Amino acid sequence: MDPHERVAQLFHDSIRTKQQALDQVAPAVVKAAHCMARALEEEHKILICGNGGSAADAQHFSSELLNRFELDRPGLPAIALTTDTSTLTSVANDDSFTQVFARQIRALGQNGDLLLAISTSGTSPNILAAHQAACERGMRTVALTGRDGGPLGAALTEEDIEIRTPHQQTARIQEVHLLIIHCLCDLIDHTLFGNSSSAEAVM
Repeated sequence: MDPHERVAQLFHDSIRTKQQALDQVAPAVVKAAHCMARALEEEHKILICGNGGSAADAQHFSSELLNRFELDRPGLPAIALTTDTSTLTSVANDDSFTQVFARQIRALGQNGDLLLAISTSGTSPNILAAHQAACERGMRTVALTGRDGGPLGAALTEEDIEIRTPHQQTARIQEVHLLIIHCLCDLIDHTLFGNSSSAEAVM
């Protein structure tokens, strides 16, 4: 296939996946954003974890909250559990890689905080352990998943929220996850601050 045609095909595949996901994920995105905004309003924080590309998504979401998304507003408390290499490697070395997020959640998480767990397959053992640790700490989990949700989707309680992208291919799922993250940022901002002038007033 001609490279230009291949690029066009990838664009069309991505657009089609987002269109197909819209009706399925939109209600869960709205519900998750409401829960996140309420937690932040009550002075709780959001902890985020994921592996590989999902780790990059965790850091992306954290940076949008801690710094700013599109409104000029105060920073919001969010911690990407993927960034501290000394902690990650020491836990992996002294215990197991399965516990690299769970151990941080048990130390940092408080009742009322929220976990954003990102896994395209829903099968990552360390993400499953993170969800379990969040449950132990009285935290709700918002899970970004794909495919059939995997064991993570099955482990969620009625208090948790799954935003599942109905696709099999990791790259397409990740592209939808990034759009969902931006939707969450936008809804959180407008729920808490309404518009830029009110955000500046809070500052």
